[in-house]
Amino acid sequence: MSDYNWCHGPECHITRTQSRVRGSGDNKVLRTIKIKHSHWNNQDRFNMFNYFCNQSCLMDYISKHLQSIVAIAPRREALETPIKVEKEKYQSQRYQYDSNGNSGYVPYQATRTTIHSIDND
Repeated sequence: MSDYNWCHGPECHITRTQSRVRGSGDNKVLRTIKIKHSHWNNQDRFNMFNYFCNQSCLMDYISKHLQSIVAIAPRREALETPIKVEKEKYQSQRYQYDSNGNSGYVPYQATRTTIHSIDND
């Protein structure tokens, strides 16, 4: 297996940069970028930049193929995660102006909402 991939960006070969110019004399072409595999942490198959030379090429690919990508594993219903919601009332202060033009910090009762995951193990 090769340690390289060609960029999958559909417009990569028409982007006018010096790094894409290949050929000699009057036989010059713009060529898709060749990408060396990143073997960082043995997670190379999850690294999208093993297949795209930059984020523009990645987004061009997604824009062109989004419907086909989603069709691979369509979502037919919503996903849900069980949670526990805690609401805690506490005293706080806020800066406020009154009708006489005075301003300052005044106390008020605030509510802090915390969302906790519920383990289903």
